[in-house]
Amino acid sequence: MKNLDTLLVAIDFSDSSDKAFNSALFMAKKFSARLILVHVINEPVDLRGFYVPHISFDKLEEEITAGAEKMMEHFCRNHLQNFKNYESLIVPGVPYQEIIKTAQDKNVDMIVLGTHGRTGLDHVLFGSTAEKVVRKSPLPVLTVRLDDV
Repeated sequence: MKNLDTLLVAIDFSDSSDKAFNSALFMAKKFSARLILVHVINEPVDLRGFYVPHISFDKLEEEITAGAEKMMEHFCRNHLQNFKNYESLIVPGVPYQEIIKTAQDKNVDMIVLGTHGRTGLDHVLFGSTAEKVVRKSPLPVLTVRLDDV
């Protein structure tokens, strides 16, 4: 089996990504691995055709990015005080595509994702980033369900 030198964990600031992060951090410590945290800003709907008098589309994108960066800084400060071998990234795009692309670009050995475990209509309506990553990633993927013990 290949060594786990670098792990990527997708962070969306939900309870399920917190649980996945805890698993990834445990493994990173256990294997002395580098941990890459990535948050994907889902490309917003293009509102340029609509009249929104108080904010431009570019300003909206800037504010969303600034907010995500602030949340990631807060997350890292609160969860990684004693762990220094990490990098955090904020990237725009389609979440499953950017998670896979970032993992390949950073030569990670495993992707760690939280999953809500949605089924039925919820799954059909909301889809599953984790499922798409599992199906399309050429790299190993570990999914951590929120309700797993």
